[in-house]
Amino acid sequence: MSKAIRVHAHGGPEVLTYEDADPGRPGPGQVLVRHTAIGLNFIDVYFRTGLYPAPNGFPLVPGGEAAGVVMELGEGVADLKPGDRVAYAVGTGAYAEQRVIAADRLVKVPEGVSDEQAAAMMLKGMTAEYLLRRTFQVTAGDTILFHAAAGGVGLIAGQWAKHLGATVIGTAGSADKVALAKAHGYDHVINYREKDFVAEVATITGGRKCAVVYDSVGKDTFEGSLDCLKPRGLLALFGQSSGPVPLFNLGVLAQKGSLYVTRPSLFVYVASRDDLEASANALFDVVKKGIVDIKINQRYALKDAAKAHADLEGRRTSGTTILVP
Repeated sequence: MSKAIRVHAHGGPEVLTYEDADPGRPGPGQVLVRHTAIGLNFIDVYFRTGLYPAPNGFPLVPGGEAAGVVMELGEGVADLKPGDRVAYAVGTGAYAEQRVIAADRLVKVPEGVSDEQAAAMMLKGMTAEYLLRRTFQVTAGDTILFHAAAGGVGLIAGQWAKHLGATVIGTAGSADKVALAKAHGYDHVINYREKDFVAEVATITGGRKCAVVYDSVGKDTFEGSLDCLKPRGLLALFGQSSGPVPLFNLGVLAQKGSLYVTRPSLFVYVASRDDLEASANALFDVVKKGIVDIKINQRYALKDAAKAHADLEGRRTSGTTILVP
């Protein structure tokens, strides 16, 4: 019998239970996949706690990204075959040894990219792709600020943004994380526990501030992020690890320089098959060329998902973490 992590009620890491779970047979347009590696992301915590509603109710199988091997095809699936290596980024369902998933959400993993790399980077890497190339098109000469620079998305984004020619500023919460971010493309990294990141950004940029700020922290950084933007700059608020942003008077955006704020989501940016393939292929390309190095800093057995969540929420992880079935 296949195993999976299930959640039967919202709560802390302890609600993640390791159980028998029959994946079922693939129906029309579906594929049965045996996972070889599963990515860990903060959005998994949001679903577990109820900050984001479980799309299919309980029991909930968390997890938004994984890689594995095609085992069985449903009717009408023509572009895949048993044995193909595949990966994906979706909302939930990845914390399992096997699962049935829509074939049009899968992409083939190319030679030169390992299963562990693919599982570790699909959600995080395609997030970096749309943020840097589509939410705001970063080009040479731009100065950008990326919060949580030593996180999974942050380490990918730092390398990619540097390749695009930007001056890349990051924030991190410890000396080790500062050093890690500096080794992954960041020109300047601010330890937000020791220094005021708004004042530091002003100093680094000579008062010119940033064209764009990428913020996955939310409540604790939102107002400061706005103060790091130059006139007509853009704040891309793509997460809320510290909690949701309180109700906000939009008139403040005018007062601070006709600023823009957006709340983008990966799943909108890869909703169409064409956009999914374009995003995944752009990611695979920079990884295969060595522009972006995917390093896996933590590995946990799937059955130890509760420990992985506790460490993630306790800020005891850096970079990318995977669960191994």
